[in-house]
Amino acid sequence: MFKKCLYILLLLVLTHCQSSKQMDAMQTTVCNPMDLNYRFSLDGVSRREGADPTVVLYQDEYYLFASKSGGYWNSKDLIHWDFITSTDLPFEDYAPTAVVIKNTLYFMASNNKAPISIYKTTNPKSGKWDVANANFPIAMTDPDLFLDDDRLYLYYGCSNVDPIYAVELDLKTLNPISKPIECFNSNKAIYGWEQYGDYNDQPGNPWIEGAWMNKYKGKYYLQYAGPGTRFKSYSDGLYVADHPLGPFTIAKHNPISIKPEGFATGAGHGSTFEDKYGNFWHIATMVLTVKDKFERRLGLFPAFFDKDGVLATYTTFGDFPIRIPTKKVSQPEALFPEWMLLSYGKPISVSSEIEGHEKNNASDEEIRTYWSAKTGNLGEWISIDLQKEAVVKAVQINYAENDTHLYGYNSNQKHQYLLEYSVDNKNWKTAVDNRKNQKDVPHDYVQLAKSIKARYLKLTNYSVPDGTFALADFRIFGNAQGKSPAAETDFSIIRNSADKRAVTLQWKPQNDAIGHNVRYGIAPDKLYHTYQVLNKKEITIRTLNANQTYYFTVDAFNENGIAKGTKVVELR
Repeated sequence: MFKKCLYILLLLVLTHCQSSKQMDAMQTTVCNPMDLNYRFSLDGVSRREGADPTVVLYQDEYYLFASKSGGYWNSKDLIHWDFITSTDLPFEDYAPTAVVIKNTLYFMASNNKAPISIYKTTNPKSGKWDVANANFPIAMTDPDLFLDDDRLYLYYGCSNVDPIYAVELDLKTLNPISKPIECFNSNKAIYGWEQYGDYNDQPGNPWIEGAWMNKYKGKYYLQYAGPGTRFKSYSDGLYVADHPLGPFTIAKHNPISIKPEGFATGAGHGSTFEDKYGNFWHIATMVLTVKDKFERRLGLFPAFFDKDGVLATYTTFGDFPIRIPTKKVSQPEALFPEWMLLSYGKPISVSSEIEGHEKNNASDEEIRTYWSAKTGNLGEWISIDLQKEAVVKAVQINYAENDTHLYGYNSNQKHQYLLEYSVDNKNWKTAVDNRKNQKDVPHDYVQLAKSIKARYLKLTNYSVPDGTFALADFRIFGNAQGKSPAAETDFSIIRNSADKRAVTLQWKPQNDAIGHNVRYGIAPDKLYHTYQVLNKKEITIRTLNANQTYYFTVDAFNENGIAKGTKVVELR
């Protein structure tokens, strides 16, 4: 009898291990913020940080560098990332950049005191780097190294006064061979996306920074960030030229990357890269700014050049699941699996809560608020009621660091939990068993190996790295097995006559819509911007070019699907 029980126990363990590996192997989607082992700060209040990302493709694999990370990441598929540390690189310097020259990967980071070192390696997985240039003579912030055939350029700048600069470098010595030139500076009186504030409505000079250059069909696309890293409006703008040193002209479609609303906001100071299949991606900085103005995360978004050479980043449903392709895709919309948000505003039950961090914060779609249990002990739990049976495809567990006292990396950085589901709140089945997990997963995104039908989902804590068991949001994706909303055809638009950078839209929401995407752009067939809102019927957008004509439409969505807008309005 004992042997039989032992056999059954071993069989259950093996089955669990096999299903966990299968789930990991079958993952084809990701969800922002990216689930990386973001390092805790080394000083100040205990919080994580990840910002100013650069991704390069080197020897058919991806390498991700970010500010204050204590290392960098490697991936073969843009889904699974392995962390690499090194004693050779200055990881405490902000805004690292990297460039591939022949068979060598080069690295440099910000430093406002010259001389600066540039590093190189032919084996980045090893963490071993050599100094390629120990005496780079320009003190600068936010560098970007760009190789144009057999010529190398450096772009840099981070200031609310000074412009973005560019200089050509000698490929052998890696030193400047010309004087730096001014590329461009802020013009916030015309370009609304450069205006300060979460909603581009505050006084102050924007920080123009984070340069990144791409070349496409003979044109040079110089991207830059503004108005500031702590704002929801953090975005990347674009100038275009026929030569890597300019002169530069503002692009008609601007900014090229912006995500001002949703669960996770901000899409600024990033890099645009091409994957191994020819698809473009934009990886950018997303904002938290709860515990510190530099508390940030990373977001990965599809990007594309259209038939007219317009560069844009697809941030529609930018914090919903998105497919990572294994071939060239014709349009970024094809990567959205239409797994809709099921958890917004749904009733939450918890084992305990702290005043100021109540349970409803776990389903409010706001990363800056969070629920916290009173302890981080085994057995603290949170449960969500979807209010009707739904098809669940994926879950995102966004941990909040409440009452942590961690700095840097430590051996206990792991999250362990049991995720269960039920149709009646009585009989429970296991959806994900991560009670033995050894990974640090602050934004744990789980694509279920098989979809489940559930009304209730319950997450029970087994271990957190430190502090209390706390979640910014317990997000559920799938389909509620109902009807999509009706299309919005009745909306009005008024452009501010005193400030043509701003426009106000109003609509009469359908009863079955939980949210709307205001899509707009520079032509009826180029509605590349998206402003997503939940449970609203009026918004003001202040990110327009005051001298430009725009076109608008309004999409409606709910837990079942999307109704694309059929009415497009021209606004001069």
